[in-house]
Order: sequence, then C-alpha cells, then structure tokens
Amino acid sequence: MSEKFFSERNLKFLLYEVFDVVALTGYDYYQTHNRKMFDMVLDAATKLAKDLLWPSFAEMDRNPPELANGQVKVHPMVGKMMKEFGEGGWITSRVPFDLDGEQLPHLVADACEFIFQAANYSANAYPGLTVGAAHLIESFGSKDLYDTFVPNMYAGKWQGTMALTEPEAGSSLSDITTAAEPTDEDHYLIKGQKIFISAGDHDGVENVVHLMLAKIKGAPAGVKGISLFIVPKKRFDRNGRLVSNDIITSGVYHKLGYRGCPIVQLSIGDHNDCRGWLVGEPHNGLKYMFQMMNEFRIGVGLGAISIATAAYYASLEYAISRRQGRKISQKDPTLPQLPIIEHADVKRMLLFQRAIAEGSLSLIMQCSKYVDMQKALPEKEQEKYHLLLEILTPVAKSYPSEMGIASISQGLQCFGGSGYCDDYPLEQYYRDARIHPIHEGTTGIQAMDLLGRKVIMKNGRAFMLYLAEVMETISRAREFGTLEGLAQELDDALVKLQEVTQHLLKIAQKQGPEHFLADATLYLEFFGIIAIAWQWILQGIAIQTALTNECSKTDFNFYQGKMFTLRYFFGYELPKTEGLAKRLMSGDGLTVEMENKFFND
Repeated sequence: MSEKFFSERNLKFLLYEVFDVVALTGYDYYQTHNRKMFDMVLDAATKLAKDLLWPSFAEMDRNPPELANGQVKVHPMVGKMMKEFGEGGWITSRVPFDLDGEQLPHLVADACEFIFQAANYSANAYPGLTVGAAHLIESFGSKDLYDTFVPNMYAGKWQGTMALTEPEAGSSLSDITTAAEPTDEDHYLIKGQKIFISAGDHDGVENVVHLMLAKIKGAPAGVKGISLFIVPKKRFDRNGRLVSNDIITSGVYHKLGYRGCPIVQLSIGDHNDCRGWLVGEPHNGLKYMFQMMNEFRIGVGLGAISIATAAYYASLEYAISRRQGRKISQKDPTLPQLPIIEHADVKRMLLFQRAIAEGSLSLIMQCSKYVDMQKALPEKEQEKYHLLLEILTPVAKSYPSEMGIASISQGLQCFGGSGYCDDYPLEQYYRDARIHPIHEGTTGIQAMDLLGRKVIMKNGRAFMLYLAEVMETISRAREFGTLEGLAQELDDALVKLQEVTQHLLKIAQKQGPEHFLADATLYLEFFGIIAIAWQWILQGIAIQTALTNECSKTDFNFYQGKMFTLRYFFGYELPKTEGLAKRLMSGDGLTVEMENKFFND
C-alpha cells in the first residue's frame, strides 16, 4: 500500500477556502502568523508523519506494550517521538508565546494532529495526552505546580495522563473511592485504584504525571466532593532526585485495537506513601477535569475521522488497482476485467467513506475555529463561540466515532476477503477505530449530554445560536443555483429538528426525564446527520465560489469530486433523518416500559 493516508489538497481546501484561517491573523492574538508559516508547519507535520510515525504503524500493533518487572515496555519509536515532538514544538503548538509556545491557531494545530493520527493513531496518543494534562495544570494549577511539572511535559520528557476511571466507577464518577488524606505538608496522601489509564506507564519517558480525581477525607458525597490532584509516578526527594511515588502498574489490558499505546491498571498508595498535589480549590475537580474531557472529546472525534480517512485512501488505492468483473451490460468473458472502481456499487461505498470522512473533518474544524474565536476576541464577545462549542462537542465526538466505524466497514467491503486479512491495513483501522465510541464517555453519555444539558442550557440559547449558524449558511447557499435545492433540503431538515426538539421537551414536562432521554442516542444521530449536511453545504459554497473563477484541470476535478460527494450525502444520508424523526416523535416509551424479566428465555 502507498503512504497516502490523507489528502493535503482537501486539508488546505478546508483551512483556506472554507474556514479562512488566514483571516485569524487579523486579530492581535494571531497577528504574527501568515499563510506561508501555516504551509511550512503543515509541510513539516506531513514529513514527520511520513518519516517517523507511519513506518511504525503496523509494527506497534503487532508488538504491543508489555509489563515486565513492574515497567511497561513500549515500541522504541515512542521515546524518539516524544523527544522530537518536544524539541520541535509540537506539544506546545497551541501554547501562548508568554509560556514559550508557538501560539498557533487551533485550526492549524488540529490539522497537524489530523495528519499525525492518520499516520499512526496509537503513537500520537502519547503527546496528545500530555498536551491535555499540561494545559490543565497551566489553567488551574499554582505557579509552583506549573514550574515543577509542565516544562518537562512540554519538552516530551514526561508523559501526562487523565486518571478518572475506577473498577466500580466507570462513567459514574460520583462513585469514585480513591481517597486523599491531608497532611501537615503541601501534599495529600493518595490511596486507591484506577483502570483504563491510557499511556499510564511506559519506558519511553522519564516520568508519568497523572491528573487524578480523588475525594478528600470528609468531602461531600457525589460529584460535589471530587477534587483534582497531580499524582506523578515519580516525585522529587529533598535532594532533587526522582524517586518512586508508591504507584504500581498492576496490569496492562490486552485490547481489540489501538494496541500501540498501553492502557493500564494502577494501584496507588499500597504503602501509604503516594503523594498528590491539589490542583485549584478542593471539591472542584470535576469542573476542572471537564476542560480536559471536552478538549479530548473533540480530539476523539478527530482521531476517529483521521483513521477513517486513512482507511478511505487505502480503499481508493485498492479499488483503482484491483481488477475484477466487467460491466453488467458486457456479456463477453474474453473482455479484460475492469478495475473494481468502475462498478457503481464500489463507487457508492467509496462515496460513503469520503462523505463521512470529509464531512466529519469539516465539523471538527468548525469547532476548532470556535476555539480560535474565543482566543482572539475580547472576553465579553466570547460567549457565543463558547456556547456553540458546548452544543457541538457531543456531536463532534460521537458522529465521527460511530460513523467512522461504518465508513471503515465499507472500506473492508471494497477489499472483499483481502480486507479481512492483515496483508492490508483495513483490519487494523477497523480495530483501532472501535475505541472511539467508548473513549471519553460512551455515545449514550454524549447523547444525554446533548439533549439533557446542551440543548436546554441558558434557556436554549446554545441551541438557538446553532440554528442561526446553519440558517445563515443556508441563506448564503441560496445565492448559487447549483446549491439552491440542497439548501432547501437542509432547511426542511432543520425545521424538523426544531419540531422534534420541542416535542421531546414537552415529553420531559409531562412524563419526566426517563421518557425524555430514552431515545437520546437517536436524537444525537438525528442532530449529527444535519450537522454534517451543514458542513457539506459550507463546503459547497466554497466550491461554487472557486468555480466562478478559472482553475486548473486538477482543481476542477477536485471540486467536481467534492460536489458529487456533497450530492451523495444529501441523496443517501440526509434522508435517514426522516425515519429518525418519525421514531422520536412517537414518544411511546417502549424502552422505558420494557421490564427486565421480559429478556429472560
């Protein structure tokens, strides 16, 4: 297979023609940047992905991390990568200049993340987790904590993690039991267990810094009693040497996919000498952690669609080179066989993959732009973009995660039996992608977040702002004759979204939260399809704008391919909202009323 795992042309189309990242340089915060610099960054990211990450993609899967003598051993490339990412400024790409970062727009930094994850998702998880953990300390920790931990994390010498989950407390964080006991010194004594900790221990770095949720002795019950602590694997002693901090890696999970990055179980404070340092104020840990979780949720969506994109390009290459069969109208068996891309059903599968991948990537970049607008604008003007980001986060996490799997599945179908074998990368992409609907809150959790919190937050203001964004796009699209009919289809779907939402809110008032949220996952799917249709219309506007001017044959073919993919999404995917709307409008409470005993044989 070739080394093509993403499209540089499509990435630059989204950055420059759809989202106009260069316009951000008109704001003070990003004024030192320009397009030439952005292109240089993207070129450097592409080279790093091809030279360092991609060559280890299959090998990291086939030789996963192992726990030996209390230490997790990972692929040798991990240590080299963390060093290069630290020295090259990739870990600090979004960090402000005054903290020695590159202060890149999130649009550009996330485009680089997309490239890295498409090349090797497991590898990029190591620096990605470190970025999130360091940013959390930067946002809420004291200067002493920042100075102690963050510089080594940003340099790629120390790993960062998020340590939430426990054996008896998965998504139900109110039930965590990890305890923090105050001492007369500046630290707490931490005791408990954590499971499913990504990159929670490995020999590719000198130290691992856990951002850990725990409850201080005597804290209020439930989520109100959760605090956030920095709990490193190794701590400094009085002589400035790194020593064990009483954290033991008690196991490494053997996973379906995403095997290149270890997920571990930790035993904390078995000898009553694990020290943790409080981040921010007591009992505010969940609020702080949600910053990292929300960032990671969008990151999960980005990772999912990066893998789906790589799978699409592998499928496309195979479909062009693989010869089998003839046109249905051709009965002569002596005629040469055709490349399978000539068959209409294979084109349908490829269009499905492209529609999902490029539509989802556009939605992620929409979120990135909202983050950039918050950075660039005065505080009083940031609320709009904050609320838009809030309502789109569960969608940007879930739609790419769920549909990315469906997309890769169609890629496997393009390969036929070959796709089921490890001679080709599709089977690994399929396994790697399966984690995303689970990571950082399952699809059901995201659905309840969207319908139960985000749609009604601020008296529905986030929802109304979202509707206004889509309607503004529809209005612009009507200016192009080729888009007018599609714009009307999106308008009709948006009206139906409002009707369904109002109907569900009435169910909440009359029948309570159980019935209201019973089909929240279907509502999330419904919402997600419309959100991707919005992104395709946005791309359609950029395409038609470009076609009003002279362009090269290569660009013309690119734009035509995009238009066919846009039409595919509206012709094949958007109609699915009609069935979902019918189900959501029924309100019969079938899943609520189904009793456990009825599942018995």
